[in-house]
Amino acid sequence: MGRLVEMVVESVRVHMLSNRHVVILKDAERDRYLPIWIGAWEASAIAMKLQGLSAERPLTHDLFAAALTGLGIRLDRIVIAELADETYHARLFLEHNGQVIELDARPSDCVALAVRFDTRILVADEVLDQAALEADPGGVEEPGEGGAGGGARSSRGIVDRDYRREVPLESLAEDIVDERLDM
Repeated sequence: MGRLVEMVVESVRVHMLSNRHVVILKDAERDRYLPIWIGAWEASAIAMKLQGLSAERPLTHDLFAAALTGLGIRLDRIVIAELADETYHARLFLEHNGQVIELDARPSDCVALAVRFDTRILVADEVLDQAALEADPGGVEEPGEGGAGGGARSSRGIVDRDYRREVPLESLAEDIVDERLDM
């Protein structure tokens, strides 16, 4: 794996026409973004934590985070390491008693845990070269959760392949709010 770039969660959104969810990661140092299409449950888990909300009962990511903490395991970082066959591959790096444990995981689960532990989100430079959107982009494919789909980026927005029309990035989605999080 080459150079890693630190990212932050810019937003979690839902595409209004297709009702598909996307987490937008932003390069911490540059004006470039990595959209990752994810499932509704994972989007809710990330959005709830970002909004400071909690479910009445622990969600799966909350339970896993509590179990890790209870066992004295620290989430050191997550790494979105590869984009192969239109699928992101991510890794959790756990630290326990000075030993690093590396686990394969879906990017959405990694991000959901990263926001719970307030830990670093890193993306391989090669992944960003393949899939990142610049402030002034030029036709980059949007990868998806486990697979691509979604659309291609143009200078004005995202072209939704399902509807064959362009949706301005600014109106790509509405932020997920607590009304959508009824469990």
